[in-house]
Amino acid sequence: MGSQAQKLLSEACRVAVNYLASYELNVSDAYLTMSFYYDEETEAPLYLPFFEDQIEVKKEHAKQFITYLREHRSKICLPVIKRPDIDNWGTGIQAIESALQLENTLNKLLQDLMNLASQNSETDLLNFLKKFLAKQKRNINYLEYQRSYQKELDRLTEKEVTPEKLGEASGKEA
Repeated sequence: MGSQAQKLLSEACRVAVNYLASYELNVSDAYLTMSFYYDEETEAPLYLPFFEDQIEVKKEHAKQFITYLREHRSKICLPVIKRPDIDNWGTGIQAIESALQLENTLNKLLQDLMNLASQNSETDLLNFLKKFLAKQKRNINYLEYQRSYQKELDRLTEKEVTPEKLGEASGKEA
């Protein structure tokens, strides 16, 4: 084709993009685990569709980072990232906070890479990363909202189930 070959990335940016692609796959795996854990519950939480959606979204992001590396004739070498040590995602709040932690870490990695690309005058990489940062902000805002909503639900549920009401339900006085 008539298009010019893309400029090679600096070594530091190449390593960071590889790490980011690997971390996106790690986050996808975490969402997969979370979605199957909660899919077995009788009443699925409101945020379950978000978790399920993010499985594919994060995989697609990883593919885009790998494609970017390939287009810039950069070595693709994804590091192994340890999975979260969580098999039981517990309460809704715990799952949301785990997802929020993953998304915040991903956001930090993106911002660090933006800074690195800026230092190395990698304007193509800076432009490429902008769309991912915007998506990260939306994901973080959504999860923060879900955490607040879940805390409020838990607080209201706690108010409804007082010792007096438990006694009334069982036919005993408290």
